Amino acid sequence: MLIRTMILHFRTFRRHAFNTRGFFETGRLLGWLIKMTERLDELDFLSLGKRVRMHRLMYEHGPGNGTMLLLPIDQGLEHGPSTFFPNPESEDPGFQFRLSSEGGFSGIALHLGLAEKYAYKYAGRVPIVLKINGKTRIPSDAQALSPMTASIEDAVRIGADAIGYTLYVGSPNQVADFNQYRKVKADAERFGMPIILWSYPRGEAVEAKGGKKSLYAIDYAARVANELGADFVKLNVPEDDPDRRSQQPAPYDSLDLSYEERVRKVVKTAGKTKVLFSGGSKLSDEDMIKRARVCMEQGAIGLLFGRNLWQRPWKEALEATKKLKELMLQV
Repeated sequence: MLIRTMILHFRTFRRHAFNTRGFFETGRLLGWLIKMTERLDELDFLSLGKRVRMHRLMYEHGPGNGTMLLLPIDQGLEHGPSTFFPNPESEDPGFQFRLSSEGGFSGIALHLGLAEKYAYKYAGRVPIVLKINGKTRIPSDAQALSPMTASIEDAVRIGADAIGYTLYVGSPNQVADFNQYRKVKADAERFGMPIILWSYPRGEAVEAKGGKKSLYAIDYAARVANELGADFVKLNVPEDDPDRRSQQPAPYDSLDLSYEERVRKVVKTAGKTKVLFSGGSKLSDEDMIKRARVCMEQGAIGLLFGRNLWQRPWKEALEATKKLKELMLQV
């Protein structure tokens, strides 16, 4: 089994295994293949359909080494048109599709309308993660719930390789959210469609217990994703606000963890649900690379970076993408 897997993925490795002088790095080969086979072994509990689709995302596109670099463009619905103001070109979804294709992303995450209208030129070249629920930011998040905007059948129809579902952990509307997700999960299992859970703490109770970016909230969100059977979970990097730390339930109120330790903690809590970290709002190059490096070094399977890339002009976006992929191949 091990030898067969190594042979199967050797072609993917050859794209990345040579240094700038052309010498073959034997040590890197062995380490890379061991890491790859370990990740494949971890997928044995999945259905065949999920394995096929996840293989495309993790090995046939993007870095191609068992990690994932996804480009989300669901912010147009979630944040509104102003999110495109820093780079007016990005208002046209063709910008993100072109970046996904030429930058070599593992896939693009977006809502059904954009997929149906803009993906045809890139069919088969840019894998799709279909967001099947969403909301605007106009109402308060105090009782957040993200209604359905598409279905698993839509995802199959357009050839998506995964779906994205936003779950608001801690919202007063969690009963409706859990029931909605339960039906999505059943359909995903029936059709062999991987689930990426956007696991976001929201609501009045969350704000009263340290806030949505606290370690308590995001650690809880990581566990919820594993409990509910998500294949991947999208998380924000937990922040530590000393002024609000005491608001978190014990023992989180007494934890004093470094940036790296907080990332490692939530990755461990997610268990067999693989973690993808969000890039969040646009960062400087230095801060973006630092976030990516820490997340990957502490066990994340990949990154979901959107605004940090497509809010930049075209050449800068391509260059930033290149840096991220190089980092992901090194870690």
